[in-house]
Amino acid sequence: MNHLAHALLSGSNDDVRLGGMLGDFVRGGIDPQLPIGVRHGIALHRAIDTFTDTHVEIRAARALFEPPYRRYAGILIDIWFDHLLARDFSEWADIRLRDFSDDLLRLLQDRNDLLPESLGRFRVYMRARGLPAAYANRPMVGDVLIGVGSRFKHANPLAHGLIEISRLEFELARTFACFFPQLVAFAAGWHELPRD
Repeated sequence: MNHLAHALLSGSNDDVRLGGMLGDFVRGGIDPQLPIGVRHGIALHRAIDTFTDTHVEIRAARALFEPPYRRYAGILIDIWFDHLLARDFSEWADIRLRDFSDDLLRLLQDRNDLLPESLGRFRVYMRARGLPAAYANRPMVGDVLIGVGSRFKHANPLAHGLIEISRLEFELARTFACFFPQLVAFAAGWHELPRD
């Protein structure tokens, strides 16, 4: 899943939401010096990724992509699912998408001291592009894919990924409708913080 989904699935605790955002920017063992909620959010992020990557619906959706896109199907699905989530955000949250997005950016700004440099840079990018709320706009998906593709050292087709997504739009919408409620239920089981 991508940034908007991770932030939403982290629940209402700011530390856990921060950890949900940190998940893509930290590797290896989780720093025991981080607040327990942040550590829990990182662990939840990793659990969500594992649940997603091994889910039968997601594996089937990846197989729908034609080469050369199939190798990048996980990235394409993650970003497109953030678009579907943003587009229909009121179905999944009791807060307006713009307010949720602003709150998330404010959290990242307020907790800047805990952000690795890479997430600090990404926070600036998010603010400049109006993310994650702007995921609701289809053209932004294309822009995001261009940006992601440009960070790879090798040639890749991500800049044209929206063309392949468009071909599979019906199937991906069906997959999201089936899969995402299951992911919401899975993440809800993580919302109680462990004791330190």
